[in-house]
Amino acid sequence: MNGNYLIPANTKKSKLILGFFTPIDLAIFGIGCLTTVIMLFIFQGMTFQMAIIVLMPALISGFLVIPVPNYHNVLQLITNIVVFLMNRKRYYWKGWCIKDGEEKR
Repeated sequence: MNGNYLIPANTKKSKLILGFFTPIDLAIFGIGCLTTVIMLFIFQGMTFQMAIIVLMPALISGFLVIPVPNYHNVLQLITNIVVFLMNRKRYYWKGWCIKDGEEKR
């Protein structure tokens, strides 16, 4: 192989439900759909604007769990963006070298 390593592209898909979802993803989508169904029973005669508002929980939860490239869903992408933006931006070297920035005399 000349020092090249071959990693299968779908190594993490086997850990996901149906190859796309984690249990929390299905819970979020299920709660959104259940909320929408309950709201459909509560509000019988609706205008178009009211129907859109009633469908919003299912639409938002569906948007959060829809698969996107390089992340298994939009929720994971948003989580990674927030973690990156909220964490420290300056990284300090602390390695295994003898001289790791501090010199003892």
